[in-house]
Amino acid sequence: QVQLVESGGGLVQPGGSLRLSCAASGFTLDYYAIGWFRQAPGKEREGVSCISSSDGSTYYADSVKGRFTISRDNAKNTVYLQMNSLKPEDTAVYYCATDLLSSLVAGAAAYWGQGTQVTVSS
Repeated sequence: QVQLVESGGGLVQPGGSLRLSCAASGFTLDYYAIGWFRQAPGKEREGVSCISSSDGSTYYADSVKGRFTISRDNAKNTVYLQMNSLKPEDTAVYYCATDLLSSLVAGAAAYWGQGTQVTVSS
């Protein structure tokens, strides 16, 4: 059974940092691309970042480039999203998901985690 569990969300002040984790079970992370998405209240879900399975290529939304970094630790079957210089507009529920890289880039995924809340506020 494929399962993704996010953790690491919380309340942080503007300019602060958080690291989100996405722990995978039921499959081996080595062979799958992983993406991070977010959804703010009243807004559509948007892709934040994704990382390929093959060569570790990474992709970022323009809104987070230079501030967020996605990485994977295949030994721990976990993907991370390091978020620096956080802004109030980063406030959202963050989800990790897995599927083919092409699907993730298109905004779709077969498997999703339950989400973790990130709130950026002073």
